[in-house]
Order: sequence, then structure tokens, then C-alpha cells
Amino acid sequence: MDLDHVALATRDVRDALDVLVGELGGTVLFGGNSVGFRPMQLRLGDATGGMNVELLEPWDVERNDFLERFVARHGAGAHHLTFKVDDLAATLERVRTAGYRPVNIDLSDPDWKEAFLHPREAHGTVVQLAEARGNWGTLAQQIDRSRRVGADGHPRWWPDPPPRGDRAGFLRRVVISTPSLPATLGFFAGLLQGDEVAGGEGWVELAWPGAARLKLEDRPGRPPGVDRLEADVTGDGPLGERIVAGTRLLLEPR
Repeated sequence: MDLDHVALATRDVRDALDVLVGELGGTVLFGGNSVGFRPMQLRLGDATGGMNVELLEPWDVERNDFLERFVARHGAGAHHLTFKVDDLAATLERVRTAGYRPVNIDLSDPDWKEAFLHPREAHGTVVQLAEARGNWGTLAQQIDRSRRVGADGHPRWWPDPPPRGDRAGFLRRVVISTPSLPATLGFFAGLLQGDEVAGGEGWVELAWPGAARLKLEDRPGRPPGVDRLEADVTGDGPLGERIVAGTRLLLEPR
């Protein structure tokens, strides 16, 4: 199992692209249209460090309004975390055995099978479990291809991003607040197989094979879920906090 990306919902991706690409040198990889939403993904980092960020806009809401309802209720913000698995059927069996109830299971497409865990079970954040069989090449090949010939679009619906900034941003981790650190750790380290790589008073950091990381912070009295993103940045320029698709992004020197 591998933590593949964090997805952020917004009505307009332009401001997010200004920060992630124009300021932090991110690389748009691919995107397309789907029922109820249109996604695009970019890499904030390189083939060995950083994470993917998915930006989602409501789309074709007459057929499925799930994302429109999310944005109308909550505003722009973090929507879900996606974990890639080798065998979704086997993973679902393990998830059910552990007492969880996956929803919206779709095994009809051999190239993309998916299921979800509700925020009530996933400690405040939608979790997507996905089995992907497409031949998109390695991450290094995707980044190289995008920088040479442009991002893959099916179709390409997003506006032209600004030129990539001179600085290099690496999305280091997603930070999740929880009122119950032991239970949340059991979910992400146990069920979702994260490895503990660091920790201290009231927090634990987990890592997955593809370099993605989560930091779990004990925050009694606060609702659970994604609190912020944290990125390391090279080059000269202001640090501090940005808001990307309604989500706090903290920039620190690399």
C-alpha cells in the first residue's frame, strides 16, 4: 500500500496553480473529466521527494453533485487521501475484517478500481483505496514527459498555469489533527500500513514507500481531519503560510 496523493477541492484551480506552479515550481502531470468532477494532478517535488497534489473542480453536477455539495457545505479545502493498492479485492476483505465499511465500491474498470472509507471511519478525512493498472510510466518519466511536451489531458480542461517558478517546492507531509492520537495511529499505521519514522509529545509521523508522509497531531477538542500541508522550499523568496484551494500550506527552507 502506498499513499499516492492528497486531493483538494475548489471551484477554480487558478489561484492554486499560481502558488504550486508559479511560485513553487510544481509540474502539472495529467488531468481529465469525470462524472461530477474534473481532476488534475501535479507534482510538488521530483521523482525522489515530495508528493502529488490533486486539484478537483465540480463538473457535470447534474449527473453527480457530490463535489458540488462538498464545496457548497465546506468551501474549498482538503477532500480526500488516495492510497494505491496492488489488489483492491483483497484489501477490501482485510478492511471489512477489521470492522470498517467501505462505500462507493467500483470494480468495473480493469484499469481503475476504487472504494472509499467515510470520514466518520477515517478520522475526519475521506480515504480512497484504488487499484490502478494503466501504463503511465514511472514518476520520473511522467515528470520528464510533462516538462518536455506538456501534461496529459483527457481532455485538458484547466487554464494554462504560469511559468514554473525558479524555486523548488517539495511537499513534505500532510498534517492531520485528531482528538485521539492512539486511534488515528491505529488506523493509518495499522489498517493503512504507514511506517512510524518520527514522533514526539503529542505527534507521530508516518511514511509510505513512495516518500509520502503524514503527521498526526493530538489536538483534543478540535475536529479531526487535514489541518495543513507542509512544504520545503529552495531558493530565495518569502516563506510562511499560503492558502491553496482553501488549505493552509506552510513553507519552510529546505
